[in-house]
Amino acid sequence: MENKTKAHYLIVLAVFFAISCKNETKKMEEISTKEATEEINVIGNYVSEGYTMRSEGYDWVAVSVMETPGNQLNISVRSRSDKKKPTCTFDAVASKMADHVYETEINGKTIQFEFTNSQVSISSKEEMDGLLYFYCSGGASIGGTYSKINEPLDQSQIDKTKFSKTLNLQGVGFNISSIEKDGKNTLTIFTFGLQESEYNETLNIEGEDVVNAEVEDLNSDGSPELFIYTRSVGSGSYGNVYAFSVNNKKSMSRVYFQPTAENTEINKGYMGHDQFSLVEIYLGQRFPIYKDGDSNANPTGGTRQVMYKLVEGEAMRKLEVDNISEY
Repeated sequence: MENKTKAHYLIVLAVFFAISCKNETKKMEEISTKEATEEINVIGNYVSEGYTMRSEGYDWVAVSVMETPGNQLNISVRSRSDKKKPTCTFDAVASKMADHVYETEINGKTIQFEFTNSQVSISSKEEMDGLLYFYCSGGASIGGTYSKINEPLDQSQIDKTKFSKTLNLQGVGFNISSIEKDGKNTLTIFTFGLQESEYNETLNIEGEDVVNAEVEDLNSDGSPELFIYTRSVGSGSYGNVYAFSVNNKKSMSRVYFQPTAENTEINKGYMGHDQFSLVEIYLGQRFPIYKDGDSNANPTGGTRQVMYKLVEGEAMRKLEVDNISEY
């Protein structure tokens, strides 16, 4: 009788453990699934360790992340600059590759941004080539892990450069920067490598923010073109293009781009939210189409894609609509 009772007890115990394990496994699977599908708000400001001790004179670096159309992010890295020249300056548009993972490609090399609820980690497979060190001085690197803060960055200390990028093609270099000072936002472009006259100009772009810059030889003449994309400040986010063409590697001049709102060929249903990019030998533009009654946040007319080609104009080269498609 005792043996039967013992056997029965063991059976009940085994069943209990089996049920417990099954429930625990199910619970762990539910947690794993929840974590995998959890929405993470990546938009915001992230800082290095020294930020919390900035009042004591510690250096620090910040990463600002802003949303842009097409599953992309505008990412800016800035450092403390109130006591000396800034140590790190970097700007890029990063595309979504997987949940919480974004990447940008620079000269064929990839920089990755991986987000959690409280941090962003910056890394690169080409780190040994010095890619992450290129954007900093004094042996520093933009690589590492930064912690998210729920407050604006300390404007009394941070570098006031709003955008900075250096590009090279066909032996010609371009330095593009935008700085906000005394309430005014300016765009400065200067070249290096031209044979006769370097280009150096500062433009007033009040009411606009530079979001990206690209370079390509659109007319296949052996000299590059420079394209700088801006977006208006405010809810409309109207895009604009500042374009320049190098003349036989000797000098550089402006290229005319007609504002989309003024171009009757493509402006029906246009209310901003543009996205520009170079596609082979064309400048591509994409924006949502608004129907009558649509709110700014809810376009219902699909998407219009416009392809521009570079042509010779009477007074200057210009970007001319070559193809329009809607979907």
